[in-house]
Amino acid sequence: MAEVSVNGRRYRIPERPAVVICFDGCDPAYIERGIADGILPTIAAFRQSGFFAIADAVVPTFTNPNNASIVTGAPPAVHGISGNYYLDRATGEERMITDASLMRCGTILAALADAGVQTAAITAKDKLRLMLSRGLKGINFSSEHADRATVEKNGIGDIEKMVGRAKPDQYSGDLSLYVLDAGLALLQRKAATLLYLSLSDFIQHAHAPGTPEADAFNRAVDDRIARLMAAGAVVGVVADHGMNDKSLPTGAPNVVFLQEELNARFGDGAVRVICPITDPFVRHHGALGSFVRVYMRKATDLVALMAASRALPGVEAVLDGPAAARRFELPLDLEGDFVVLGDANTVIGSARAEHDLSGLAGHRLRSHGGLGEQKVPFMVSRALRPEWLAARAGRPLRNFDIFDAVLNGAAA
Repeated sequence: MAEVSVNGRRYRIPERPAVVICFDGCDPAYIERGIADGILPTIAAFRQSGFFAIADAVVPTFTNPNNASIVTGAPPAVHGISGNYYLDRATGEERMITDASLMRCGTILAALADAGVQTAAITAKDKLRLMLSRGLKGINFSSEHADRATVEKNGIGDIEKMVGRAKPDQYSGDLSLYVLDAGLALLQRKAATLLYLSLSDFIQHAHAPGTPEADAFNRAVDDRIARLMAAGAVVGVVADHGMNDKSLPTGAPNVVFLQEELNARFGDGAVRVICPITDPFVRHHGALGSFVRVYMRKATDLVALMAASRALPGVEAVLDGPAAARRFELPLDLEGDFVVLGDANTVIGSARAEHDLSGLAGHRLRSHGGLGEQKVPFMVSRALRPEWLAARAGRPLRNFDIFDAVLNGAAA
């Protein structure tokens, strides 16, 4: 059987349509509650006739590192993306990652397209599009900019006509549903055989499992998964990270403003704290997550800084840069002097003035980034072959194993 090799792993060229969905922010609690309440009949059936498990996402549990890992089948140490936002040590510039300039390896999508497979990458947010479509000779566009897609730039035009409605608002659940509807349209037109569909976590940031808004959204996603399967596709579904409530009983966000705390103790300008969750869509999380990188400025005592950080309430782990790179398989040259992780109920910020929380509009803060959001659902619409399962025995299942499962493991 024909295969391609990508980052030390081999993938079969699909003989039937294959779809991998990144269900952004889909904590396992949404799936458990949705199955129990009967709103996820398609996903519920995966437990009987397909494959259903819990996998580990990449830490930090943010969008960019995990999407990049999913499409490369490798950890950040290989592909080079360790956050949505970073500090360039060489220039001192803080940069948002919105393109493929930091990608250090090829993708499964590009390799299969080069092998002749009609391939498409559709994202909710355009910030991911250039990264995920690196080297891809195929279709790539976002819901966010569906009206701007052209054959020359995106491999396809007239997206709104194809989907049958105008592009959605970027702060809406429909931004994700539009991705799924576009993918289905491509399948039905036989314009793509392999599709990667990356959703948005807008709903999960605002609405807990079991709420009417979350139920309505998840029901709509489940229905579209059923339609993709009806169109003949093997469907794999995985999340980039989970999601937890990060608020106090009063409803106020539970935040440790780490830069303020350390500068108050060690002197003004002692450190700079970088929040890698920062992206163009900050309204629903205020750039607050549970993983930050700390860079020494005027302060020079790393051990004392780490000890002071570790003593703060809500802090789960503090690691120096090399230790963080080893433990989480991150590129060492992009690490901070040390990293700080909040627990499942705590976010770590920089300084109050840098976090605009007005966009929460009365919602409790729900966010991600730490170890508390590492567990994610891992689901395939078909059963996985015993030999594939046996070959993986004893190894932890990662969310970036999903293409391997769909292309190599799914039963005929």
